[in-house]
Amino acid sequence: LEILVTILNVNDNSPVFTQENLTQVVPEDTKVNATIVAREELSASDADLDTIFYELTTIVPGTDGYFAIKGVNNPEIYLQKALDYEKFKWTTLVLYARDRPVGSTDTTRTATATINITIEQADTKPPWFLPCTFINTDNSICISSPYTGRVNISEMSTEPLILEPGPIYAIDPDYTLNEKIVYSIVGGDSGRVFSVDADTGNLTMNKAATSPDSYLLQVMATQVNNIQKYSIAIVEIKVINKSDNAPYFESRIYNGTVSVGLAPGSFVFRAGDPSSPLMITAVDDDFPNV
Repeated sequence: LEILVTILNVNDNSPVFTQENLTQVVPEDTKVNATIVAREELSASDADLDTIFYELTTIVPGTDGYFAIKGVNNPEIYLQKALDYEKFKWTTLVLYARDRPVGSTDTTRTATATINITIEQADTKPPWFLPCTFINTDNSICISSPYTGRVNISEMSTEPLILEPGPIYAIDPDYTLNEKIVYSIVGGDSGRVFSVDADTGNLTMNKAATSPDSYLLQVMATQVNNIQKYSIAIVEIKVINKSDNAPYFESRIYNGTVSVGLAPGSFVFRAGDPSSPLMITAVDDDFPNV
């Protein structure tokens, strides 16, 4: 008697990943659609020889939508949306491998792999002059106000000029890289009256200013490693007559009178002359006609 026995395969094995924990460093400037983790690194096997169905989830709030898999049967992870180091610096993905499609009523066995993604800051921003004001909610763009200073006509200062709201200073906003920055004057100084120290940003004079016209200097801050990363600030230098004398009040004591119950903003009148508002005046001998 010859008996033919057929062995039926039973789903008694779960899928198995080659790596259950994986860490990947991803540069911030990675191109959209670029592969982040290759299929070979994430594929799962099944001893029952079942087709594997994959699903990718993100477990860190606020980082959804950046990474995806190529397809339900292809676990290759790719970048779906441009990264921004200022928005998040890491995330964790969980990849599911099932031996039945999602929603199947058959017995399903599942395996998981955890992928830790670390975002590496890239050189994406030009220098910022400080102080500056953020103009967007994610603090990725910071605009500085013009610098201002004064020099005396026909007089050359030997010290770095004092500017408002502070000295010329720029930083690399890609702060983990902190690339070296150099300074140069690229406009507004046709007579070469001024110089800027390439390393410190200190503004000095080469010679005296002989015209009362103001200077509108354009100072450029450039990254040494990439001249295409630069910013330009305006520095207004006003040329004034030298002041040898301090201003002084015309009188040492001023007397005035007010009435009870006056509204805020009412005039204070001269004592003894209720029809003339009290006026406090000062003069400067450097400007006798003012």
